[in-house]
Amino acid sequence: MQWLLIGLMALIGLAIGALGAKLASVGGTWFFALMGLVMVVSAILIARHRRGGIVLYALAFIVAIVWSISDAGWDFWPLFSRLFAFGVLAFLCALVWPFMSAAQTAKKGLPFTLAAVIAVALLASIGGMFKPQTLVSATEAVPVKPVAAGEEQKNWEHWGNTTHGDRFAALDQINKQNINKLQVAWTAHTGDIPLSNGSGAEDQNTPLQVGDTLFVCTPYSKVLALDVDTGKEKWRYDSKATAPNWQRCRGLGYFEDTQVLNAPQSAAQPAACPRRLFLPTTDARLIAINADNGKLCEDFGNHGIVDLSVGMGEVKPGYYQQTSTPLVAGNVVVVGGRVADNFSTDEPPGVVRAYDVRSGELAWAWDPGNPNLTGLPPEGQTYTRGTPNVWSAMSYDAKLNLIYLPTGNATPDFWAGERTALDDKYSSSIVAVDATTGKVRWHYQTTHHDLWDFDLPSQPLLYDLPDGKGSTTPVLVQTSKQGMIFMLNRETGEPVAKVEERPVPAGNVHGERYSPTQPYSVGMPMIGNEQLKESDMWGATPVDLLLCRIQFKEMRHQGFSPRRASTVPCNIRGHWAV
Repeated sequence: MQWLLIGLMALIGLAIGALGAKLASVGGTWFFALMGLVMVVSAILIARHRRGGIVLYALAFIVAIVWSISDAGWDFWPLFSRLFAFGVLAFLCALVWPFMSAAQTAKKGLPFTLAAVIAVALLASIGGMFKPQTLVSATEAVPVKPVAAGEEQKNWEHWGNTTHGDRFAALDQINKQNINKLQVAWTAHTGDIPLSNGSGAEDQNTPLQVGDTLFVCTPYSKVLALDVDTGKEKWRYDSKATAPNWQRCRGLGYFEDTQVLNAPQSAAQPAACPRRLFLPTTDARLIAINADNGKLCEDFGNHGIVDLSVGMGEVKPGYYQQTSTPLVAGNVVVVGGRVADNFSTDEPPGVVRAYDVRSGELAWAWDPGNPNLTGLPPEGQTYTRGTPNVWSAMSYDAKLNLIYLPTGNATPDFWAGERTALDDKYSSSIVAVDATTGKVRWHYQTTHHDLWDFDLPSQPLLYDLPDGKGSTTPVLVQTSKQGMIFMLNRETGEPVAKVEERPVPAGNVHGERYSPTQPYSVGMPMIGNEQLKESDMWGATPVDLLLCRIQFKEMRHQGFSPRRASTVPCNIRGHWAV
């Protein structure tokens, strides 16, 4: 036991001592270098059968506990990585202590009791590894307003529940008190089997519910209609779509023609497709399907299909796809599209287009590189290639007649030296366009000259904010990849919550240019984008903790500044960064 303790203490001490010295040399803490030195000295003393080595390590262990709490706070995982290995050595020290006495009657009670206490603490920490650790705890309870009888929500007709993206269902039958009692009512199988060829098929679908039917789309662009109570399949439609990569269907669009449904119907000429679904496919088609029977709506486009490659120029397989839900905004259905990241310097256009929900005729187009082009390009021309695209979900305010587009950046993502002024204008922005014409009313940029792939990744949330004076302000809330939340007046695009333009450091890549400032939404909470510091680094053991801290100190970490890529997986307060 004694030689096991000596070997472990010397080995760990040498490792963290050497790495600690390296950390100190790049401006980091001296704690690990000093701790490693103390451990090596303790191991030498114990090898000489001197109890002073154990006393010295015990004092160092107490210092380590105090330092770890001051460095990491009380979060479980950061403390575990800092103290567990040291705790194991403390446990061995307590076991070895009685046997280092020359007297045969050395008292063992107190050391063994201390060893037992340390062992319990170690076992408890191991148990904590398998318990979910709360990263952010609620500070107050959120009141839930009961839904009045007769006001329960019946349908979920849009990807975000409504075109405002509020995602709130007016239902209270399931709540915090009974959610643990839920049981599986039924299971349905789509029949899709993801291929193991790296094609990236993933089920990311949000189903729609209309009446007693659930509408589901699959990664391979199929649609299933299921009975909402039994899961029994009513019909299915297979678009036969093919794509080499990025198979997704995140949702369907739904349109209900109330004019037709409420009008007297002739028995000789029944209404065609009064309820229709819009399926976006991975091979760039928009398909209208009769929601009642799964047949194509023949009056839409070319026998139910609109070819979205028209006007785009060359579209290689996998370079342009529909992966997000179409937006049904009044009498038009609007689509953006995923443009492949960093595949080439001549990517397909990021144009956004609106089609008449009944006929499939092009109603308008918004070309970020040519705002004057509102329809099809002239013969022999295309929409502007390589422009910012809208791959995420859009929102619609019927009262203001505005559609809100969260844009990405122009390709390639991480090099922007050749971007145009219009690319820079509309990249990583919220763009509000007129739902009738597609003309831009306003736009607001969340990242200037984006070099970091900071696309706006989520549907804008529209809601009315009480102003404290008995009235409301129409606002739009947009989350960003930086962990910022922007709140804008959705009528004007002006910030409602304060935004500051802060100076940011620039890189030095030849031919690139850099924005001197970036917007920081300081009037809303920020999530996970606090300025990183050395103590935010941690790993499973003191060794990889030190490797992370060393690499962090060797990097630039000044907000929007370029960073050298790390070659060691480092855990930064619960988020892996490589």
